[in-house]
Amino acid sequence: MSERYDCIVIGAGHNGLVCAATLARSGRSVLVLEAQAQVGGAALTREFAPGFQVSACAHIVHQLRAEVLRDLELEAHGLKWAARAMPTTALGPDGACLRVGGESGGPDAAALQAYAAQMQRFAHALVPVLSRVPPRLGTSTCRDYAALARLGWQIRRLGRDDMRELLRIGGMNVYDLLEEHFDEPLLKGALGFDAVLGTNFGPRSPGTVLTLLYRLAAQAAAGGGLSQPVGGVGALCDALARSATARGAEIRPHAVVKRILLEADRAAGVELESGERIAAAAVISSADPKTTFLQLLGTAQLDTGFVRRVSHLRSRGLAAKLHLALDRPPNFSGVSESDLGGRLLVSPSLEYLERAFNHSKYGEYSSAPALEITVPTRNDPSLAPPGKHVLSALVQYVPYALKDGWLDERDRFTGLCLSLLERYAPGLSSSIVGVELLTPADIEQEFRISGGHWHHGDLAFDQFFMVRPVPGAAQYATPVPGLYLCGAGCHPGGGVIGTAGLNAARQVLEAA
Repeated sequence: MSERYDCIVIGAGHNGLVCAATLARSGRSVLVLEAQAQVGGAALTREFAPGFQVSACAHIVHQLRAEVLRDLELEAHGLKWAARAMPTTALGPDGACLRVGGESGGPDAAALQAYAAQMQRFAHALVPVLSRVPPRLGTSTCRDYAALARLGWQIRRLGRDDMRELLRIGGMNVYDLLEEHFDEPLLKGALGFDAVLGTNFGPRSPGTVLTLLYRLAAQAAAGGGLSQPVGGVGALCDALARSATARGAEIRPHAVVKRILLEADRAAGVELESGERIAAAAVISSADPKTTFLQLLGTAQLDTGFVRRVSHLRSRGLAAKLHLALDRPPNFSGVSESDLGGRLLVSPSLEYLERAFNHSKYGEYSSAPALEITVPTRNDPSLAPPGKHVLSALVQYVPYALKDGWLDERDRFTGLCLSLLERYAPGLSSSIVGVELLTPADIEQEFRISGGHWHHGDLAFDQFFMVRPVPGAAQYATPVPGLYLCGAGCHPGGGVIGTAGLNAARQVLEAA
């Protein structure tokens, strides 16, 4: 091995880049190896039709930790915002729409204000939980006891009434929670959508209040609201890459890692598909846990029980991405020009969401899926030719493994999605000049994510916090000394947050 680094980071997604920049900032020599031609992983901006660019998977930034933005000086490294504090508008099937937020009117306005205030209190209490390394289970160390005590204190500080309410609702399903507070179906559908987006849950599934609190806590740690970078989400990763290289990190594209090398039962570097071997004192993988342990490391290096736990991780994605190139701006019924620059939701009721979810349990897609829609060119015209536009939509409840296979069903499902959009934006179909649909299977292939799940594994009580991704690898360190995880499969999970990369880097530095 001719080259040697202090640290090798596998994957230049946003978590890998945050980890690399943090390590380089502390004086470590860092090499980032990226299989694709550009940085970003699933958070990149790329062309999908001639002249039309889109954020490939994630299309809104709303959870990027403020500490990452500040300490890595991302704005000094070229990050600019096309829009901040973007509004959310719920679309109704009859042309009615509702702007979701503290200023919403209607009979549920007062209830929404009280509900939002309480959920924000819960979110702020949980922010430290997301931003710290989880304590280990079954140990007697002072450090882990102290971490558990801090967690208990964060909850106790809420006061008696809020603490009791948080403990009451923590394991609930979001359907029952919203039914307690609101009457308006359109409002409940929009609020419930945020609890199930990117999950394998319906609104009646236990634990969906947990996923909602996770989202709200991550947003509270970010503080900027729904935001769109100039140049798409990929521009954020470009700024992270510039921050890392400015601190001395080296980023190598087109570098596909074949396997992680061991020496004396310790991670000692990597071998590339080209045959090149590179040595390092620590290897940090932002790939998903199944790829890292079962492919790059190999099961022969791991305990049988640990391999079984990793193999049984629930990590099949249930969300697709639809991209449309348009020759004119879309016209959504009842949506103002300013709201068109925000987030539009097709989730008109909790019952609508539950029916859409029901199909997925049997390997089927719904005839009426839920959608999160953005028109990024409304805020950033540079993403399309002059006068043209891009529509980007997350489609919820699209199975990774379709019962009848995607080969014959792709065109039919794409047509179904276009017909659904036409109901809310009359005339849209005649303006389409390019279409791209990414199913979870496509996301797996393009971005090398097992199962095509952007969280690298379900967010659920048995795959969360102190047991994420599995016991034995829940604090970023793994059973193999010198090997660490820093991707979305770690605590706190997916989304463009950066916390996993930051915490992993701190664990590496502490162990050195």
